[in-house]
Amino acid sequence: MPLPTESDVLDALQPVIDPELGLSVVDLGLVYGVSISPEGAVHVTFTATTQGCPVTPMLAHGIFRAASALHGVTSVSTELVWEPPWDPSRIAPEALKRL
Repeated sequence: MPLPTESDVLDALQPVIDPELGLSVVDLGLVYGVSISPEGAVHVTFTATTQGCPVTPMLAHGIFRAASALHGVTSVSTELVWEPPWDPSRIAPEALKRL
């Protein structure tokens, strides 16, 4: 079975919404990285808009579920990071218009 690409994973993460801002974690620029091993293990590095954000566990779970649903994925891990700090300049231009 073919492995998903980074683009496939990012597309799958589009429905994962930050409920405070009502935008996708991808469009908000919260996803900092996606790696896929030759065995199909997906690792997603992400952040939140602020440290102590109460929805961070929900975002991690949404990322896990969305990436797990892709064909060829054997496991999913998420990693919350704070460096570099998130700022509004990471928001996709089309998403910024919706704010």
